[in-house]
Amino acid sequence: MATIANQKTALLAVKDVCVEFRTRDGMVDVLRQVNFALHPGEILGLVGESGSGKSMTSLAIMGLVPKPGGRVKSGQVLYRGEDLVQASDTRLRQIRGARIAMVFQEPMTALNPIHTIGRQIVETLLLHSAFTKIEARQRSIDLLREVGISSPEQRVDEYPHQLSGGMRQRAMIAMALACEPDILIADEPTTALDVTVQAQIFDLLRDLQQRKGTAILLITHDMGVIAEMCDRVAVMYAGTIVEQGTTAEVLEAPMHPYTRGLINCLPESRLSDADWLAEIPGVVPALSSLGAECAFKERCEFQTAACARSPDLSVALSSVPLMSSVAGDPRPFARLVACHHPLTGSPSSVVSAP
Repeated sequence: MATIANQKTALLAVKDVCVEFRTRDGMVDVLRQVNFALHPGEILGLVGESGSGKSMTSLAIMGLVPKPGGRVKSGQVLYRGEDLVQASDTRLRQIRGARIAMVFQEPMTALNPIHTIGRQIVETLLLHSAFTKIEARQRSIDLLREVGISSPEQRVDEYPHQLSGGMRQRAMIAMALACEPDILIADEPTTALDVTVQAQIFDLLRDLQQRKGTAILLITHDMGVIAEMCDRVAVMYAGTIVEQGTTAEVLEAPMHPYTRGLINCLPESRLSDADWLAEIPGVVPALSSLGAECAFKERCEFQTAACARSPDLSVALSSVPLMSSVAGDPRPFARLVACHHPLTGSPSSVVSAP
């Protein structure tokens, strides 16, 4: 089993989680030995290409893996020491929305189109709190105002299609924060939004995290977002975590070839018309075709005979202490990498870390 730093103090610990789905090719593992921990008051980035398993990881945490085709085959999702994988549906409904909330990738499909924004927030409040209907409605208006929606007294009675994309995303965040959860999972929260609105949403998330001490799991494919927002980062590839560390460590000196490839793929302002954008060669392998070898083997320029077996996520080196945004006390986190030939040095282009 992989080593995770400070599991005893973790608010959420995902330990050796495997998720499988029934397909025409038989049972296929879509998540394989996923390990990471989320601590109070921090923002952890989960980054990787589309199809790497980021959203499925969030569904496994929330107990929302699609059934009957899929299931959590093994592993633990420990919330304050309680294993959510073994929890009953009743217990999961008590936790979802109240203690662990999620902002889904596309608010237009996540919000119910036949109910007003206010009614959907009120429903969450009535389910998880002792509010009356009148109190819940007023709380909904306050929440919409808190997330930066103008004229909340009017917007509370409007339907999702009457709001802009940015306003719908803010309404989703308001709904997720209604019961002041310990953990907020934000799955690509700025998809299809313009750059200005993206910046506003990230400012909102950072402000909420700093004011309320909410721990945030931020799912993205953008290393620039990781650099701007996150305390730590976990890099995901083909259904498993391949590297973890503080944001500064991973962006300044990535140790896994895939992580370095992601960073080098970022366009630079100094590129001329004659320059080519860097790319990672090959394609992500079909999950049904993965065997015992390293999943990145066929795309890696450093592959050797040792890559015929899958590497474990293990401690690579000691990390720089991370300062808690809540208590201000230094907390060391291990630097982890799943590679037989971890890299040293800096990539040819580096993202500026906070």
